Amino acid sequence: MLYTIAVVLIVLWLLGLVAIPIMGGFIHLLLVIAAIMILVNIISGRRGRAL
Repeated sequence: MLYTIAVVLIVLWLLGLVAIPIMGGFIHLLLVIAAIMILVNIISGRRGRAL
């Protein structure tokens, strides 16, 4: 589920770069959130799912 949300955010970021250059700051914020989510999932690994 985490990867699905990250992929959606990355796709929205890519669409924002092409379609909506005015909202570039918001779209880049979505990219940062997606990258943080992926890093948290990689760092926590399966330990986070054991609870």
